[in-house]
Amino acid sequence: MAQERFITKSGIISFEASVPSFEEIKGKNTNVSCVLNTRSGEIAVLALVRGFKFKIALMEEHFNENYIESTVFPKTTFKGKIENFFYSRITRTEQNYTLNGQLELHGKTKDISVIAKIKRTDEGIEITSNFIVSTDDFDIEIPSVVSKNISKNVKVSLEFLLK
Repeated sequence: MAQERFITKSGIISFEASVPSFEEIKGKNTNVSCVLNTRSGEIAVLALVRGFKFKIALMEEHFNENYIESTVFPKTTFKGKIENFFYSRITRTEQNYTLNGQLELHGKTKDISVIAKIKRTDEGIEITSNFIVSTDDFDIEIPSVVSKNISKNVKVSLEFLLK
């Protein structure tokens, strides 16, 4: 009998909006929640925006106050489904799956489709993915004075070990 739900509250989402020759712009959140329903393939992810940490405190402050406005938009979510997901077919060998759903960020919701690698481990199910989101899709304004220093195409990576 297969376990119906796998969960983590310690998933990792990282992003990078760096451009060549300028200061690295990276944030990382290590307290992301994710729930996977193994019967339906439905997946839900929740990250508190203030959970993203940066090497430079001022960068973190600007991220929360000026770009993401975390007091107004305190969380980001993804709700969707893994295409052709069958728990019985998950093995220790990483396989590509398509995740379709809605990403909500900065008060805007966008349909997205990304490739995720999924495999079984001794602890549970591991899901990883790398994809790009555009700041324009979520009405995140980058002031012209720093627009050459920050990429509008943000590289996002996620790592979840669901138990």
